[in-house]
Parts: sequence; C-alpha cells; structure tokens
Amino acid sequence: MRNAPLGFFDSGVGGLTVVNAVQQLLPAEDIVYLGDTARVPYGSKSPETIRQFAHEDTRFLLDREVKMVIVACNTATAHALPSLQERYQVPVIGVIEPGVDAVLADPAAQRVGIIATRGTIRSHAYQHALALRRTGLIIHATPAPLLVPLIEENWLDHPATRAVLHTYLDPMLDRGIDTLMLACTHYPLLIPVLRDFLPEGVRIVDSATTCAELVRSELTKLDLLSDTTGKGSLQLHLTDLSDQFEDLARRFLAHSPGRIQRVVL
Repeated sequence: MRNAPLGFFDSGVGGLTVVNAVQQLLPAEDIVYLGDTARVPYGSKSPETIRQFAHEDTRFLLDREVKMVIVACNTATAHALPSLQERYQVPVIGVIEPGVDAVLADPAAQRVGIIATRGTIRSHAYQHALALRRTGLIIHATPAPLLVPLIEENWLDHPATRAVLHTYLDPMLDRGIDTLMLACTHYPLLIPVLRDFLPEGVRIVDSATTCAELVRSELTKLDLLSDTTGKGSLQLHLTDLSDQFEDLARRFLAHSPGRIQRVVL
C-alpha cells in the first residue's frame, strides 16, 4: 500500500490548498482529488445531506484504491468525519484536529478568533475541540461567507476584500485575539493580505498547512510513505467542469493542474 495514492475530497476546489501543501511536504506521493463542484457549497446544506455527500465522495476515492482519505473540507470534517472513520478501514483524517493542535501548541494562546463558512461555525466543531482541551480559552467564532466568492473572483488584495475583512475581524481584534484560525481551505490564499492587515503578534493558523503536516505524521507512523523517487502524479476529478473551475484549480495549486476529468458520482 505504500505506493497507493492519497485520496482527497472537498465540495469544490478549495481543498487543493491542502493538496498543494501536501505536495510541498511529500512530493513523491501520488494524489487523487475529487471536487464535488456540481453540489458546491456544502456549508449551506443540512448535516444529514453533508454526511451523505461525504460518504459518496469517500467511496469514489476508495474505488481508486487510495491508502488514506483526507477530508479537505472543514464543513464535511465537522459533520461527517466520525461516521467516515467508523465505516471505512483505510485511515480517514480531516482538517479540524490538526488546526486545533496547532493553536494549542502555543501555550500563550488565550484568545482565539475563528473565521469559516456558516456551516463550519454552526457545527461548533472548532469551538468544542478547543474548549475541551484548554479551559479558560476565550473563543470568538464568526462566519465569513463573503470571503469565498471574493477569493474565487481573485480579489485577494482588492479594497472590497479589505473592507469585508475589517467587518469580520475588527470586532475580534477589539477583543484582543492573539490567534486567528483560518477554518476554510480557501482562506490560505488570503494569508499575504492578512499578514499586512493583522497587528503584529497575532498568529495565523491555517487548515491546509496543518492538515498536510498531519498527513505526513500519520503516513510515517503507519509506514505508508511512498518509497518511490521522483514527482508524484495528480489525478484531478470534478463533478462539474467549467472554465472557472479550471482557473481556480490552477490558482489554488499554484501550478497547472494538468488534465481535469469530469465524473458522475
């Protein structure tokens, strides 16, 4: 199984930021990615529907004989990860726990701001995970639904984006947050803007980088790291294909995605 591919799924192409981070850490790994772009976004769906979609996505990846499934979607992780881990024999990991671990790795973290989709904030997954593991932690969680369309429009350093960030983040900054969690896989593209936007000393934790580090750790622990040399392959599957999704895939990966296949679940 060492040389079997890693399987990733997301409701769209935002999870490609996780793929990009994994490719930086583990360049020899082959990757199969499924973006359920025909049914994006998951964040506005009911928990039952999200779990149904997540199981369909996982079965698609297992049919391609992946050695691990990475739920590269915060909303799907929040609502479906336990049921996926219970049902399937391959390791299944999500993006929430590694982000929580990264926040709590700093003993000085006391006031944490979280921005995410409505579905992720509504699930309370991050809030519960943080509060259970560090008593006295002050958590400010805010849904930030306007950021995804702005990112997909490539308005990363646009005045409108900065105005929206002020609206979402100023109340958190007024409360003295020392850590900002980017709990959506789209948001790492905003990190350069956020570094200029946030006061010095506010730490940024993003779900893509932290998830990639967990993937490496789990593969090492399970003796599943690829023993091949050279650059791993990327198979990119989307349930709806458009020029917009191809352009987004290129930007989220920071390189050409190659051939993209349309699939039906």
